[in-house]
Amino acid sequence: MIDGYLRRLGIEGRPGATYETLVDLHHRHLDTLPYENLSIMLAAIGAVGAPDPVDPEVTLARVAAGGNAGYCFHNNGVFSLVLKELGFDVVRRFGQMLEATGPSGTLDHLAIEVRGLPTSSNPAGRWAADVGYGDGFRDPLPLVDGHFRQSGFVYRLARVGESGWTFHHDPHGSFNGSFVRGDVAQDAIETSHLRLSTPPEGDFARKLVVQRRDATGADTVRSIRHTRTGSGASTRELRDFEEWRAALGNLGLSFLGVEDDALRELHKRQAADYDEWLLTR
Repeated sequence: MIDGYLRRLGIEGRPGATYETLVDLHHRHLDTLPYENLSIMLAAIGAVGAPDPVDPEVTLARVAAGGNAGYCFHNNGVFSLVLKELGFDVVRRFGQMLEATGPSGTLDHLAIEVRGLPTSSNPAGRWAADVGYGDGFRDPLPLVDGHFRQSGFVYRLARVGESGWTFHHDPHGSFNGSFVRGDVAQDAIETSHLRLSTPPEGDFARKLVVQRRDATGADTVRSIRHTRTGSGASTRELRDFEEWRAALGNLGLSFLGVEDDALRELHKRQAADYDEWLLTR
């Protein structure tokens, strides 16, 4: 299944565990597999029985077959699995969005540290890799305290105490996050996924979000609103179903196995929720 994932990203054969490979895989994953919660939203309206699970092996099989990955737990879960299989030294780390989806200290993001890849600009060889932030950084960031510029965006990593880091997004980004050292147990991820994906309290079961970070910016469809940040910045409403569907497809969202009637129902509900938001914001 690793080979199927690599072919999905346009790679034949297994590349070596080098810094150049890490950057290439980071780019290709972001280009191919958007951050999205489609299965969660379809489950929320009763169109499917349950959201896609966050088991990395299951995600790997789904992606290799042409399906979607999911949100951070899925994307970073499968990415860390692939990196380990290719020989990288990877640690999955506890993370939380600072725009909290739960009490302080609640697991709601899976972060990745890749070690043992020294470069002239990062002799320690520790990198923060993340393909599950949606509109986050394009290139892996050196895990050092400082500011980093990428294609017009400015990011910052700040050390917190002896074991933690905070990622400060560009002002045009959608979040800030923190993470700490140490492995994250899969059962903790499963528990957090259940909390986040179960309506009505689950934060990821309220509105559709599909995001893709490319070389010059990021696109986000949130409900029926499409926003582009970075190069070509723009905002538009996607009130026509076919236009909405096409926009999601252009971000790389797969509709494999998804019924058209379910998508139409989701669009109708998201449009109604969006109008309610306009009236009450």
